[in-house]
Amino acid sequence: MAELIAGMFNSSQYKRSQGKVARQMTLAAIAVAFAVGAWKLSDAWAGEGPWMQYGAPLAVLAAGVWAAFRIVNIPRFADFLISVEAEMNKVQWPGRSELWRASIVVIVVIFFLAGSLFLFDIVLDSIFTNVFGI
Repeated sequence: MAELIAGMFNSSQYKRSQGKVARQMTLAAIAVAFAVGAWKLSDAWAGEGPWMQYGAPLAVLAAGVWAAFRIVNIPRFADFLISVEAEMNKVQWPGRSELWRASIVVIVVIFFLAGSLFLFDIVLDSIFTNVFGI
């Protein structure tokens, strides 16, 4: 907890050139969450005056973006994001044809399982209705 508090008031970037994509995407996701919250806050305070409708949500947005920037530069979390990006660079992504075949297999299996569950439901329903009268 002390590391988090100390990291929030530090303006430097930790390992600035490493894990850029993972850190930028994480920062963007956190900032979008704060932006949606500020937008909803602005809607909730409509008609309360310009400061309450626009000023407070902008202050919340600014504080959220700063917090997001600081969170992705806390050493432990930044090291985690750096290692995530390094592992993602090792992934061998499938080609278009392999992706198409795998998607067809998944869709067929889902329909097969849905049909099986439907048949089980019909059989069990008829058993409970005819045998037990429920």
